[in-house]
Amino acid sequence: MPAQTDQRHPGLLPIRAWCRLGMIMLACLCLGGWVGAANAQGRNHIAAQLVAEGKGEPGKVVTIAIDMHPEHGWHGYWLNPGDAGLGMTLDWHLPEGASVGTPQYPVPETLVVGGLMNHVYQSDYALLIPLTVPDHAVPGGSMPISVKAQWLACTEQVCVPESADLSLNLPISAFPTARDVRFDAWRSRLPAPLGAQAHMEVAGDSLRLAIPFPASAAISRPHVFAADQRIVDYAAPQRFDRAGDTLIVTLKRAAGTAAPTSFNGVLRLNPEGDGVTIAATPGPVPAGGTPLDSGEEVAATPSSPLPLLILAAIAGGLMLNIMPCVFPILSLKALSLARAGECEAEARIEGVAYAAGVILTCAALGAALLALRAGGQQVGWAFQLQEPGVVALLWVLAVAVTANLLGLFEVFAPTFASQAGHLDKASTARRGFITGLFAAFVATPCTGPFMASAMGAALLLPVVPAMLLFVALGFGIALPFLAIAYVPPLRRLLPHPGPWMVWFKKAMAVPMGLTALGLLWLASRMGGASFAGLCLVLAIVALTVLTGLGRQQRAGKGGGRMALAMMGVVALFALVVLPRHVHAPGAETQGILPSQPFSQEALDKALAEGHPVFAYFTADWCLSCKVNERLAIERASTRDAFEKAGIVVLKGDWTRRDAAITRYLTAHGAAGVPLYVWYGRGAQSAAPRILPQVLTPKTLPDLAAN
Repeated sequence: MPAQTDQRHPGLLPIRAWCRLGMIMLACLCLGGWVGAANAQGRNHIAAQLVAEGKGEPGKVVTIAIDMHPEHGWHGYWLNPGDAGLGMTLDWHLPEGASVGTPQYPVPETLVVGGLMNHVYQSDYALLIPLTVPDHAVPGGSMPISVKAQWLACTEQVCVPESADLSLNLPISAFPTARDVRFDAWRSRLPAPLGAQAHMEVAGDSLRLAIPFPASAAISRPHVFAADQRIVDYAAPQRFDRAGDTLIVTLKRAAGTAAPTSFNGVLRLNPEGDGVTIAATPGPVPAGGTPLDSGEEVAATPSSPLPLLILAAIAGGLMLNIMPCVFPILSLKALSLARAGECEAEARIEGVAYAAGVILTCAALGAALLALRAGGQQVGWAFQLQEPGVVALLWVLAVAVTANLLGLFEVFAPTFASQAGHLDKASTARRGFITGLFAAFVATPCTGPFMASAMGAALLLPVVPAMLLFVALGFGIALPFLAIAYVPPLRRLLPHPGPWMVWFKKAMAVPMGLTALGLLWLASRMGGASFAGLCLVLAIVALTVLTGLGRQQRAGKGGGRMALAMMGVVALFALVVLPRHVHAPGAETQGILPSQPFSQEALDKALAEGHPVFAYFTADWCLSCKVNERLAIERASTRDAFEKAGIVVLKGDWTRRDAAITRYLTAHGAAGVPLYVWYGRGAQSAAPRILPQVLTPKTLPDLAAN
C-alpha cells in the first residue's frame, strides 16, 4: 500500500518514513558509542574499501571505486534511497589541483518493507568515481587520496549508521599501465547512457514518460528509479506500455508536490540488473501501446465514464440470455414465463422475485471477487467455476433438477411448474427467486459482448461503482423477464397454461440433462477421473434420497423439508470432502491447431523473433469458448493458414486459477474468458488487436492471409 503524505505539510516525507527516520536517529543516539567502537575495529556491517583502476597520469582521468561488501541480510542504499533510508555522503580530501566527479551507482534493487519502497543493494556493489589527476603530478611519485564516507546499513528490522575513513596512495605514471579487472565487472552493472532524449508530461496525479527504446530490444519486469527525491510515489505500481520504438511509463506523482519540469532516473530492464539512464524534458507522450508485465499490480483506471459502463453491463446481461452457455438455463425460465400469463399480480410478483434472485447473485459474486482481489488473490470473473467443489455442487443440483423435470419427484414443484392452478404469493415469489439464483449462478461465468468491458472495468474501479456494475449486469439478465411481467402485450404473446406444460416440462429435461453431463465432464477435466467418479456416486445418493421423498409426497406424507435438509448435507459434502480428492487430469491431447501453453515469456519470445501471434484464452466451463473452438479455431483451414503464415499459437487455459492469465486478462480489460488477441507481424510496433468474442470460420484464416 503506498505511503500516505502528511496533508498539513505538502511535500514532506510520508508519515511512515518520518517514523522510520525517527527510529534511525534514536538508534544513532543509543548506539553511538557502540558504533564508534565497531568502526574503529573495522566491524561495519557493510565493509568498504577505496581502490583505483590503475596508475594516474598527469592531467588525465583515472577511475577510483568505493567497493562495498554488505553482510548477509544487510543492505545499503542508492543515491535516492526511496521512502526511507539515507544515501551515502562523501567528504573528500585531495591534493591541490585534483578533483572528483559525480559518483556512478549501479542499477539498484527494490525492497518493500512495511509498505515503504526502498532502493537498495543487498549484495556486493561499487561506486565508481572519476578522479582528475593534476597536471603538476610527478611521474614515479604518488598522490594521497582520502575520503570520509558515511552510509546507512539496514536489515528489515534495524538500521545502523556507519562510516569509514578510506584512503589510498595513487601511483603516478607517465604512461598507461595495467588495469584492475574488477572495474570491468563493476562497469557492467552501471546503467548505460540512453543516447536519446526522453520526454515527459504531467496528467493529473500521473507522470508519463516516453522513452526511446528499440522495439526489438528485450525487456522483462522493468522498473523506473527516480533520481530526484519526492517526484513520484515510490511504492505505487508502475505501468509500462510499448508503442513501436517508444516505451511509455506511467508513474504516480508524489502527493502534495509541484509538477516537475524534468525527470532524471534509471530504467531497470530486467531482474539481472541491466539498465539505462533517463533524462526527460517536457514533450509529447504517445497514448495507448501494448501493456508489459512489470511483475506489479497496475494501478489502471477504466477509460469509459461510469454511465456508459453501466449501460454496457446492462447490455451484456441482456446478451447473456442468448449466449450458448446460457441456453440450458432458458428451459428453467420457459416454464415460469408460461405460468406468468395466468394473472397480472402473479406475473409481477414472480418477475420481481426472479430479478431479485439474479441481482443478488451477481452482487454477491461481485463482492466476493473484489474481496478476494483485495486480499491478493489473482482471480477474475467466473472464479466460482474454477473451484472443483462448486462444480460438484452444481452437478448434483443439475441432476436433481433434471430428475424433477422428468417427474421422478415433486419436491421442487413450486419452483418451476405446477399443474395445480394459481399459487399463493409466497410460493410464487419463492419460485421466481430460486430460479433467479440458479440461473444467474450458472449463467454469469460466460462473458458476452458489452459485458467484457464492463466487468473488466469493475476490477479497476473503487468498491461502490464496481458494485453498481455487478448490479447492472444482474438487472440486464433479468430485464426480459421483468418486461414480460410488467408489459401485458408481451405477456399475451405467450401460450396459455394447459396440459401441454406437462409435456413441455419433460422436454426441457433434455437441455438440463445435457448441462448435467457437461458439468460431469468438467469435473473430470478439473479433478481427474476419480474425482468425477465420486461426483457420480454423490449424485446417485442424492437422487435416491430425493426420489424416495418424492414418493412419500405423492402418497400424501410430505417430506419437502427433509428433502431440503438432505440436499444441504449433500452440498456440504460436495464443498468440504470432494476437494480433498482432486487430482490433476492427464495431459491434454493436442487439437487440430498446434499450440503451446500461454506464458508472458513465450509471448515475449515469439514477438521478439518477429512472429505473428494468436493468443486465445479459454476454459472448459465456458460453452462460448468451446463453440468458438469447434467452429473457428480447431479447424483444418485455420491450421493450414496459420502454418503458411508462420503464426505462433498460445493457449491460455483458465479452467483452474492461473495468476499469469488473470494478470493478462486484467491488463487487456477483460474480466473473464473468452479473450482472443491477435499480434500481427512486427506487432511490437503496434498495439495488439482484441478480436470479437464470437468467431466465424473465416475470421482467423482471413487474419492470417493479411
